[in-house]
Amino acid sequence: MDQETAQAAPASKERWGNVRVLWGFVRPHRRTLGVGMVLGLGTTAGSLATPMVSKAVLDGLAAGTSIAPAVTLLVVLLLVSSGLGLVQWILLGKMGERVVLDARSSMVRRLFRVRVGELAGRSPGELVTRVTSDTVLLREAAASSLVQLVNGVISLVGALILMAMLDGVLLLATLASLVVVGVIIALLMPPMAKAQEQAQGAVGRLGGVLEGALRAIRTVKASRAEARESDRVISEATESARQSVRAIRYEAVAWTVAGFGIGSATLLILGLGAWRVSENLLTVSALVAFLLYAFQLMEPVGTLTQTVSGLQSGIAAAMRIREVDAFELEPDDRTTARATIADKARTTLTFENVTARYAPGAAPALQDVTLTIPRAGHTAIVGPSGAGKTTMFSLLLRFLNPESGRLVLDEIPLPDWSLEDLRRRIVYVEQDTPLVPGTLRENLLYTHEDAAEPALWEALRAVRLEDRVRELPDGLDTVLSTAAISGGERQRIALARALVSDPEILLLDEATAQLDGLTEAAVHEVIARIARSGAVLTIAHRLSTVIDADQIVVLESGRGRARGTHQELLATDALYRDLVAALRIATQV
Repeated sequence: MDQETAQAAPASKERWGNVRVLWGFVRPHRRTLGVGMVLGLGTTAGSLATPMVSKAVLDGLAAGTSIAPAVTLLVVLLLVSSGLGLVQWILLGKMGERVVLDARSSMVRRLFRVRVGELAGRSPGELVTRVTSDTVLLREAAASSLVQLVNGVISLVGALILMAMLDGVLLLATLASLVVVGVIIALLMPPMAKAQEQAQGAVGRLGGVLEGALRAIRTVKASRAEARESDRVISEATESARQSVRAIRYEAVAWTVAGFGIGSATLLILGLGAWRVSENLLTVSALVAFLLYAFQLMEPVGTLTQTVSGLQSGIAAAMRIREVDAFELEPDDRTTARATIADKARTTLTFENVTARYAPGAAPALQDVTLTIPRAGHTAIVGPSGAGKTTMFSLLLRFLNPESGRLVLDEIPLPDWSLEDLRRRIVYVEQDTPLVPGTLRENLLYTHEDAAEPALWEALRAVRLEDRVRELPDGLDTVLSTAAISGGERQRIALARALVSDPEILLLDEATAQLDGLTEAAVHEVIARIARSGAVLTIAHRLSTVIDADQIVVLESGRGRARGTHQELLATDALYRDLVAALRIATQV
């Protein structure tokens, strides 16, 4: 027995903790919720008063007195209850939408401040589901279920009190039926909550699988994998449906038990009440009023059953939303000392014995790397796939923090720079060259919001895209999601975004992989121009992109293997010669 009690205590504590999570979303709107509850109490009071007023009408008819006041009161109660219900519905509906907006705003702001490493192992589609679907369930729980729970309890308790005033014996019979119903429903709630939580988790996974498949739709079609991807998505939809059906079964049993219990109680009241009337222990009007309250019990008991189900879904949604709060955030700029820019003639970017991992216990992505990057010039980073090239860029942008060693910019350790100041000085063109939703102009201005239009056209000219853009019906204001943009054009737009102004530090991660020879030559000219006054770091598998670099760094298995010019490395490093030979680059320039 003690063991069962010990096991029940943590479960009970966890359930109350989950309720507190849901309350955390509602708490900022507690005043509105309180007003809504007061309005609900007015509506409930009108419903509770109706049977007693109806009893007065029957007593008046039996005694031959005027029933006009009682009938008038019934009409007034109907009008007032309807008016209060209308106001409550609108008020709580608005509150529910505010709860959804607050939850979505909080999640969106937080997701954009989360460390990149936190998001790397998570599906974007699953996170989108938390922002969209889960917040809808939260609204239902916050705006409807909480108030219905309070109103239902008050209606139930109020009806029982008034029933006690009419006849204590019939009340005991009613309570016996309600206790049986309550016990059965309480036993059904935990498995119902578990099924609803699993159903919502399956919906999140469904969103992630579908989002990934649609993003790679060309590969899916080219690989004739439409049926396979459809089956993967449908399997998650099937799992969601299976868990939802489980929850529906539990809910259906709860509703049936509640209805059966109230029906049984009504039959019991009718039989026992008829006997008491025949024994002159109860008046007919009192029995009619008691039966009206018994019928009224069906609404609060049914409402409470439905409300508990809605609260279970809302609590599960609130827990999934709150999980976002556990994601590690990047440091807030306001709490980081702002570094001052040193003499540009002396500044460098250095790696000092840097070791980095993407997860505790994982193999090092970089190990004991030491490197000095001049303030001006072109530094190329080459090596086999998985050598740690992109990891170096992640460290520079503080997407990833080193396990040991340090990075120094302008003689100041990188952690002493605020993220705002650090990233203002660095322009990054990533390997996948994503475009943000919106127009071409918005994409070009994404990094440099205050750039003038001539600078945009100059950047487009540098990547040989000016004529193509001028041919578009809306020019710079063309919405990219509706335009036919090739992979090479996407890469050129991403490059142009970086070239809108001359960056101090330019990071190019395979930024010319999809460019034709003429465009690549034009980009090389731009890189050479920027390298005269700033630092350009290039990652490339196409060595034609880097053979003119001022220094080339060769990485292998996360370690710095060699450093020098193209000719020096050809003479001294076997791996570099193999990379050059594999790509059929001439060894004489």
